[in-house]
Amino acid sequence: MDADDRLRGSAIGLCAALLFGMGAPLCKLLLPRAGAVTLAGLLYLGAAAAFLCARRSRAEAKLARADAPFLAGAVVAGAVLGPVLMLWGLERSSGLAGSLLLNLEAPFTIALALLFFGEHLSGRETAAALGIVAAAALLGARGDWSGSIAGAAAIALACLCWAFDNNLAARLALKDPVQVLRVKALCAGAFNLVLGLALGQRLPGVGACAAALAVGAASYGLSLLLYLRAQRVLGAARQAALFAIAPFAGAVGSMALLGDQPSALDIAAAALMAAGVMGLVRARHAHPHTHEPIEHDHLHVHDEHHQHAHAQPVAGPHSHPHRHDALTHTHAHVSDAHHHHRHR
Repeated sequence: MDADDRLRGSAIGLCAALLFGMGAPLCKLLLPRAGAVTLAGLLYLGAAAAFLCARRSRAEAKLARADAPFLAGAVVAGAVLGPVLMLWGLERSSGLAGSLLLNLEAPFTIALALLFFGEHLSGRETAAALGIVAAAALLGARGDWSGSIAGAAAIALACLCWAFDNNLAARLALKDPVQVLRVKALCAGAFNLVLGLALGQRLPGVGACAAALAVGAASYGLSLLLYLRAQRVLGAARQAALFAIAPFAGAVGSMALLGDQPSALDIAAAALMAAGVMGLVRARHAHPHTHEPIEHDHLHVHDEHHQHAHAQPVAGPHSHPHRHDALTHTHAHVSDAHHHHRHR
């Protein structure tokens, strides 16, 4: 992966974070008009509408039966449980506090990626990620914890659900993102809307429904699509660290929409978070490494990792099942689907 790819992936990842972060204060404004479960359903139906309108590329690799467990886990953890827990917690916390608590998603995702999914961060990248987490701690120290402990715990559990979702989604990052997210959003939206109505939560008015669908299309639809595209380039751990900017975006949105005022501590945390993000963007990880033989299917071009023959000439990006033979070489890389290897 060259510098342009890293910068492109980082820019896409930051856009995903900004869109998602702004969802928290906007949802806080909508919660008085709808219950948490019903609102979660509307948000994901809005995302589903966006994905149904999105064009799929025929060159992308389609979902296979072997992907079903990862997709099911991502739907349950990230699209059903996560949003409901966050909205239930937001009902019991201020918009600023709820946004700041979302910082827990980054360390949870990084911890799971490193401990259970075989990813790696260099020393410089670890320092940058810790800087972002430290900024989250500073922001948390500023938080208004007038909400109940149950509300804070619910948002923390939502972050843990999204951490599992992020790492499971990394196993699907090589598949057609529009197809993945259509399934995810439709299942979650329908399930939560039916559940909310069954629990006695009524639908809000037409204006509030339209607003919820629009927020879902941007903060859960476009944001998730950009997240998967960035994760394909950067890997789950790095994209999770970049995504730590989302709670800060939500905090700024809460200040603008809900009237909260920043303090000197907020400004210091923002500077530390910006430094951490820049550290991740500029970090370089290169060493001799060996690719184990693997066979999989994804969108690719014929580069140093994809040297195989076709019965007919092929030009440009395409997808098909293909095999990688063992290969040892040195170049800059991240923990993507082709670079899961041990580090000393």
